[in-house]
Amino acid sequence: MNKRQTASILPPVNSLPKITLRIGESGSWRIYPAGYHQDIIAHLHQVFPGCRWQREEKYWKVSSDPEALKALIDKFGPDRVVIDPAIAALEKVWRRTALLDRFSQELHLRRYSPKTCKVYQGAVRRFLESFKKDYSQLTTEEIRTYLLRLVEREEISASFQNQTISAIKLLFEWVIKRPQLLDDLPRPRRGRRLPAVMSRNATENILNAVGNLKHQTLLVLMYSAGLRVGEVVRLQVDDLDEGRGLIRVRSGKGDKDRYTLYSTLAQQLVRAYRREYQPQKWLFSGAQPGRHLTERSVQQVVVQVRKKTGLGAQVTSHTLRHSFATHLLENGTDLRYIQELLGHSSPKTTQIYTHVSRRDLGRIQSPVEGLSVRQKGEVREGSSSNQPCK
Repeated sequence: MNKRQTASILPPVNSLPKITLRIGESGSWRIYPAGYHQDIIAHLHQVFPGCRWQREEKYWKVSSDPEALKALIDKFGPDRVVIDPAIAALEKVWRRTALLDRFSQELHLRRYSPKTCKVYQGAVRRFLESFKKDYSQLTTEEIRTYLLRLVEREEISASFQNQTISAIKLLFEWVIKRPQLLDDLPRPRRGRRLPAVMSRNATENILNAVGNLKHQTLLVLMYSAGLRVGEVVRLQVDDLDEGRGLIRVRSGKGDKDRYTLYSTLAQQLVRAYRREYQPQKWLFSGAQPGRHLTERSVQQVVVQVRKKTGLGAQVTSHTLRHSFATHLLENGTDLRYIQELLGHSSPKTTQIYTHVSRRDLGRIQSPVEGLSVRQKGEVREGSSSNQPCK
């Protein structure tokens, strides 16, 4: 009789005693049957082909395998396998890890940016860790309650809430395969935040306050070309075209290439910088050989210069990009060209700079300008200043 015939005549598991699964030494598991039951042993050999019987302690020694554990529960049923709580906790971690791995693979297969992958993976990991029940059994109300707790107790921002919802939606659509569960999940209402913009004088001061040629060249490129911090650190030497006065930005936001301005001043600084530092592949190399400068390093440079010039904390590395767009608009550059230089997909994104530009606002005169208001001096002690309004 072959193995297939033997398996087919095994008695049903609901007629067999329960089994107990406990943690053993060196990460192995112990399976304790109710006596040396020959039919249970036959079933165990199907799930754990390498299991060994320990005669003195009277248990089966098996390797800790999350897939085999699932097969064991599927074969005997959840009510006929008594699992050590420590193993149950491990099994939950394994399932969560497997779910996260599959979610991560989907993000990478769909070519999401590394930064987006990191944000979405963190949001999904925190979401999964907050529930004790099986993820396939979650309800829409439980997910809404989780998000409500983030909003009310942890006071997350609207953008963070939106990112969390996007990540959870993708998890249920791609991995758990229950997209309908989140169809009615509300998105946060978007507010409008105006970008921080420096005046031309403040921009000039911050570019002159940099301590060395490398950092000055870096910040001038960011302002003169409207580059994001992640774009400037990934510039390659071959991306700079002096003849055409253009910089090629590779794989910008949304994995899009574009061209932007390569100003005369930036060209002069880059030539001096290349003579002194002799960069190879990356224009701005980092501390590790063959790696580009980190985004964090650029942000620290901006913090140091900000303190040196006395500018407020609202000035960041991205403020240089905002100032580039706003100053172009104030100089009369068409909004469509600014959109192309910035790499915006929608003109609505670029239109935000019309709200901070002084090109049109500067022509408007405040109504107070036509009034004759005399400046009052200091009120001296003993003078009668509390006159009633007439």
